[in-house]
Amino acid sequence: MSVGVSLHEAFLRLQVRALVLFGQRHRALDTVDEMLCLRANNAYALATRAHLLAELGDRAGAQQALQRLVDVQPDQPAGWFNLGYLSEEMGQLEEAERAFRRALDLDPKLDRAWYGLALSLIRQRRFDEAVVALRRNTELQPMSPYGWYQLARVHVDRQEPDEAAKIIRHLRQFEPKVAAQLERETGLGQAPG
Repeated sequence: MSVGVSLHEAFLRLQVRALVLFGQRHRALDTVDEMLCLRANNAYALATRAHLLAELGDRAGAQQALQRLVDVQPDQPAGWFNLGYLSEEMGQLEEAERAFRRALDLDPKLDRAWYGLALSLIRQRRFDEAVVALRRNTELQPMSPYGWYQLARVHVDRQEPDEAAKIIRHLRQFEPKVAAQLERETGLGQAPG
């Protein structure tokens, strides 16, 4: 019996992939719901449901599916990261912070979670904590401009223009467009350096 369910579930997964490939997200969602009827705690189906609902604009439904996912798999950092990302996007900053911190408890090297945590802290105007998170993010992803950009912005918000100017000079070495954007936005670092 379990082999039949496994084969049926494998077929449903293939069907979901094909429906998504052809832009049939509503039908894919129906198929995912069928998978959840077969096994309510199906982590793949819950994650896929959350993704599809988010793409369809139902953030609250996506968040509910992600909450179920982390209830089913509390030790998987990806689910917590996605819950944090969606919560931050929805303006639920404390929930986002909690989810990102849980993801980082499970995987301290999850650079995207450090970045997400920093964004939620910035929006809460907790700049000192955001600097710590952004420094960790830039240690883990030194060539990604996103953490550096936000770190420079936080230094400006903290009235530390010299620190922001250092970051702009650093960015010029590998992301000159981002450095130029920061220079325009902040008025810092415009002299050659």
